Amino acid sequence: MATTQDNIAVSRQLLEAVFNEGKVDLIDELCTDAYVGHDPVVGDDDREASKRTITGYREAFPDIHFTVLDAFGVDDKVVVRWSGVGTFENELMGQAPTGEKGDPVEGINIDRFEDGKVAESWTQWDTLRFMKNIGAMPQPAASASS
Repeated sequence: MATTQDNIAVSRQLLEAVFNEGKVDLIDELCTDAYVGHDPVVGDDDREASKRTITGYREAFPDIHFTVLDAFGVDDKVVVRWSGVGTFENELMGQAPTGEKGDPVEGINIDRFEDGKVAESWTQWDTLRFMKNIGAMPQPAASASS
């Protein structure tokens, strides 16, 4: 039976190995067959759709890097607070690349485990900052000094 620390290690691996290193096939080992990921931008993804989504982000941001800021678990759940940053070098969501490294984007994942694997994941992240970083949202105008 997996311990809370084992589950935390799996959640960290999803960010550090899958996102940072591009080892998307680890999703098959780390997530259940019926895995569902809930994300405010892409909606609900199964394992295969998650691999495509992550690959798309990695193509758009080849130097993408996530840092785990906090991780803790209780019962069958693990919470990971993270920060991600990367240089926008290839098209994403119809947006032309800016060639710039945007401000770090922070988020939180809540992973629910079954038998040592992630069965379901809820992600909430600073999508507004991300959209501004990729040029999908206008930057606020500088205020005029009086």
